[in-house]
Amino acid sequence: MNYMRRSSSCSSFIYPANMITMVAFLIILSTGSGADASIGVNFGTLANNLPPPRQVAEFLLHSTVINRIRLFDADPQILQAFAHTGVAVTVTVSNDQIPHLTNLSFAQRWISDHIQPHFPSTNIIRILVGNEVISTGNHLLIRNLVPAMQSLHTALVSASLHRRIQISTPHSLGILSHTTPPSSARFRQGYDKHVLKPLLSFLRTIASPFVVNPYPFFGYSPETLDFALFRPNPGLFDQDTKLHYTNMFDAQLDSVYSAMERLGFSDVAIVVGEIGWPSKGDRDQIGVDVATAAEFNRKVMDRVNSGTGTPLMPNRTFETYIFALFNENLKPGPISERNFGLFRSDLTPVYDIGILRPTARTSDPPENNRRSPVGGSSGKRWCVTKSGAETEALQRNIDYVCGLGLDCEPIIEGGPCFLPNTVEAHSAYAMNLFYQTMGRHEFDCDFDKTGEITSIDPRLVETSHLDDIHYEVYQKPKDHRNYIYIYQLQIYIKAKTI
Repeated sequence: MNYMRRSSSCSSFIYPANMITMVAFLIILSTGSGADASIGVNFGTLANNLPPPRQVAEFLLHSTVINRIRLFDADPQILQAFAHTGVAVTVTVSNDQIPHLTNLSFAQRWISDHIQPHFPSTNIIRILVGNEVISTGNHLLIRNLVPAMQSLHTALVSASLHRRIQISTPHSLGILSHTTPPSSARFRQGYDKHVLKPLLSFLRTIASPFVVNPYPFFGYSPETLDFALFRPNPGLFDQDTKLHYTNMFDAQLDSVYSAMERLGFSDVAIVVGEIGWPSKGDRDQIGVDVATAAEFNRKVMDRVNSGTGTPLMPNRTFETYIFALFNENLKPGPISERNFGLFRSDLTPVYDIGILRPTARTSDPPENNRRSPVGGSSGKRWCVTKSGAETEALQRNIDYVCGLGLDCEPIIEGGPCFLPNTVEAHSAYAMNLFYQTMGRHEFDCDFDKTGEITSIDPRLVETSHLDDIHYEVYQKPKDHRNYIYIYQLQIYIKAKTI
């Protein structure tokens, strides 16, 4: 008789001896397109009162739902602090390094000095070359921007890191002209065909996103405050597309999209590199206070996680980074520049937008506690490996989950979940362990797009007659929110003697 035995301590698959079975089973996903979205924060360091990097990393990991950060440099102490946390890290090359990076030897040394000592222990996912370079008006930097990006990518290729780390560069909305209505937007003349077209072509070739920094805060007036804050307002009607805009964020993103489409690059993904609202400003500034900042950032989170997209980009999600993690007391400029932070330097929130875990308010920091997974059956959701995930990526999942101090003993040799002794099986255990321990949030099963959530307990799947089972694979329709989808997951599982 063929059957599967349920183990009380793991979600491994246990099969009769001398049998390798291809198991095709259903993964039922009730998550919307927001599962593909991700909220991160910009970790700026222009302050003299910030907590140590390791404390920041532990705080984000255990006390918040933030799983992505963007650095404005490649600070080795910060990169080391985020090792084995699984937090996705974007680093930045400073503007002054751009001319030097056009030299391949210099680019290779930069990768060797700043990336390779930390990767893969630190989950570095992207390198941004400069910051808002075109808006500087510096022709030396602008002329060398794309060659520097190409050289740095070549250096990644030579280090075999190009499939794991992306290259891009962030832009302010100063690269646009004619932004109202959004369908009329285009890139500034002179930069459109000579800089941005080759840049977008390069990004398409290497499958990297176009990064923009839309700031409704810098575009609003007293008359458009409600439009900027997602409040009820008359909105903006685009006569050309017959589309109605109810908020400035959507209008700004669609302006970027329209400009990209004019050059033939509507297929390149868009990442929101910076967006935020200050909690304090000059005495006469309207709409600059704690309540307004909380309102704006909360609504941005809701918007990008909803999966509704924008009028010109329906059902799309946008990887988004809130500016900023901390108030930075050394930033020059008006008062507002020093008050964009979600948190104060003592790690207390300036305001809460729903990113704190409930345990952060009621318990001591858990970094010294050895944690075991919450029983999956109560939530009736499990995290499993996605079909086609690369073995290297799955091994990386094992490394950083177990590196957190979570209980990986069951998949060590001699443990109840060691067999089948495959990277796929061990990764499935580790990924579900992390997902259950961290509170079963959708993003806790992302694992750089190698994980999926199922409502079917993998431990309870009967194995009788599985050799001949086939399930039809349904493709996601464009608008796939609030639906249940069926995917085919094929796993080759090594047999275990009962």
